[in-house]
Amino acid sequence: MRTTVGIIGAGPAGLLLARLLHGAGIDSVVLESRDRDYVEHRQRAGILEQGTVDVLREAGAGERMDREGLPHDGIELRYDRKRHRVDFPALTGGRSVMVYAQTEVCKDLIALQLKDGGPLLFEAEALAVEGADGDSPRIRYRHEGREDALECEYVVGCDGFWGVARKAIPAELTQVFERTYPFAWLGILADVPPSHDELVYARHDRGFALLSMRSPSVSRLYLQVPEGTDAESWGDEEIWDELERRFETDDDWTLDRGPITQKSVTPMRSYVHEPMRHGRLFLAGDAAHIVPPTGAKGLNLAVGDVVTFARALAHKRETGSAERLDAYSETCLRRVWQAERFSYDMTGLLHRAPDATAFEDRMQRARLERIAGSTAAETDLAEGYTGFPFE
Repeated sequence: MRTTVGIIGAGPAGLLLARLLHGAGIDSVVLESRDRDYVEHRQRAGILEQGTVDVLREAGAGERMDREGLPHDGIELRYDRKRHRVDFPALTGGRSVMVYAQTEVCKDLIALQLKDGGPLLFEAEALAVEGADGDSPRIRYRHEGREDALECEYVVGCDGFWGVARKAIPAELTQVFERTYPFAWLGILADVPPSHDELVYARHDRGFALLSMRSPSVSRLYLQVPEGTDAESWGDEEIWDELERRFETDDDWTLDRGPITQKSVTPMRSYVHEPMRHGRLFLAGDAAHIVPPTGAKGLNLAVGDVVTFARALAHKRETGSAERLDAYSETCLRRVWQAERFSYDMTGLLHRAPDATAFEDRMQRARLERIAGSTAAETDLAEGYTGFPFE
């Protein structure tokens, strides 16, 4: 089989890239190692930046998002039993975010791809990327019990940290930057309407907590826990009691409880792989970078990567110039490092390290007071949260 762009991975990045290329008249093939049901139901991110929302609409994938998604014009910060709302549109010239789960984004993009896009092969395991530094790279893959090869002009690896794409870049050409945090998130899904109409980020002496949602009837909540925590070691009532403590305020706000349907633990990590391109192989999303979830940047960074690639390839088709493709890694990494910086800052602002000193606790409070009392500081947070522009 032969195509212009071979895409490894049918997460939101790979699927959106296929859609963007289709709109530009460029053919592609998507290879996904898992089955369709798995892709459409794996729980991941749920916050879409303004730029991601705009791109999905432009790609024809925004109809259900606009009907069922939850637009959010701000977040609430809590600390020392106080509440402070950050008004995104007022601080950013009208930008906001959308709560719409990654599972739903994938369902929408899969439906579009199967309706009028190029081939999308589920249970097609990519085994290796070969010839990335030549003019005709290929993806070796296994599908329906036999090995085959996809001949490409370009390969885009949207296959995550454990995928084969990143491994095709020679180690001597790479630099890796990473940080592992000494805590994790215990996350729950609960069949109860959210107790607040916007996300709540709480800094507490016992640790961080986040109130989020998946729909008007399903809440998504998180607790900071020690690294390596077993989710099942926490009882349901114990989780609700701890959430109540960390969200406590001086007014009459209350946390509504409901049946917990899912528990999981998310490790906290920052990771960047440079470069994001080798020859005709391009990395996108978690294959190249990982951020702690505090800043809601993971999915949105992946979208920025594939938008950059699609625009660069379309530019080459239109003008004959490969300048933008050649600059892919540098272009993406400018945005990646700003998102890494924002996520690192948000994580440090709101989480209590296991060995935190009284001085560090007071510094966190001082930073939060600065955001609450300074339009400049508040604007910096709002601009980062709603998303850095695509180049």
